[in-house]
Amino acid sequence: MDRRNFVSKAGVGTAAVAAASVLAAPAIAQSMPEVKWRITSSFPKSLDTLYGGLEQFAKVIGEMSDGKFQIRTFAAGEIVPGLQVADAVQNGTVEAGQTAAYYYFGKDPSFVFETGLPFSMNQRQYMAWIQFGGGRELIDEFNKQYNIVSMPLGGTGAQMGGWFRKEINTVEDLKGLKMRVGGFTGLILQKLGVIPQQIAGGDIYPALEKGTIDACEWVGPYDDEKFGFQKVAKYYYYPGWWEGAAWTSLFVNAKQWEMLPKPYKAMMETASSMVSFSMLAKYDAVNPPALRRLVAGGTVLKPFSRPVLEACFDASYQLFDEVAAKNPMFKKMYESLKTFRTDQNLWFRVAENTFDNFNFAMSARGR
Repeated sequence: MDRRNFVSKAGVGTAAVAAASVLAAPAIAQSMPEVKWRITSSFPKSLDTLYGGLEQFAKVIGEMSDGKFQIRTFAAGEIVPGLQVADAVQNGTVEAGQTAAYYYFGKDPSFVFETGLPFSMNQRQYMAWIQFGGGRELIDEFNKQYNIVSMPLGGTGAQMGGWFRKEINTVEDLKGLKMRVGGFTGLILQKLGVIPQQIAGGDIYPALEKGTIDACEWVGPYDDEKFGFQKVAKYYYYPGWWEGAAWTSLFVNAKQWEMLPKPYKAMMETASSMVSFSMLAKYDAVNPPALRRLVAGGTVLKPFSRPVLEACFDASYQLFDEVAAKNPMFKKMYESLKTFRTDQNLWFRVAENTFDNFNFAMSARGR
């Protein structure tokens, strides 16, 4: 299966897809079977960007197939809990699921590569590795053992570092901290004394409110404001170094995928690429005003100190090397990504970073 060009398909835009669906509808209506799928999500309905991306995906599929390919979406907990999506897809409870692959690092740490390896690359760089650096092929190879076919279904860009009840000024301040943190990152923070907690999105606020945890991270200002974390934690740190790039995924049961007619497969790939671009664009649009509201409401915005970031970086690459020494698939993916990262960072330092830094400086002067 070749999905290397899923990103380029998004370039057709919504209007072109709509036009194509109109032209294709009569033929599809006559020749294509009616297919009904259920897709369960790891996210609650209140997250209108993450869960909303799944609803957009289902809507586009329905329109492109003239109603022949019908997809019902279910939020976390409606069929299975948010952190059991992969199991539900793998065993055929549902045909597909929307999730973050790194939630399942406990099955195999190689799952982290589909979401984003901490301290690796930004969203654009990571997309380039997936599409043109061999990442897609490696992810497909890995997923076969889990009876899963996957494709990107949205991205967030660089995330925030999370909400803390106390200030984090030194590495010592991390010791003993009970923190909700997603996936593989918990193993990194453990090296620095953090007690990681893996909690599904909809359950984070009660845990923080009750003091079961001392800190949490989710995505960024827009979603975090919806959850209300600012009501129970004062300090908001950045950046979320563990998710400089973060993809969410569509997991599809491999048997169900193979049974789909080719036009329906193409529809899924095209719709997933549309959602991937629109979700990232929406986050970029809605996060700035949300951040302004949070700060105006009393949130204290703070960067992680350089010593804290350097300690986290060193702990990250120490863990990567340890896992790679024991896990051949992780090593294969890690070496591919590291090699690609070197050239990407060189290029971005030359053009992107220089442009961004100058432009940001001028903006800060009110220009």
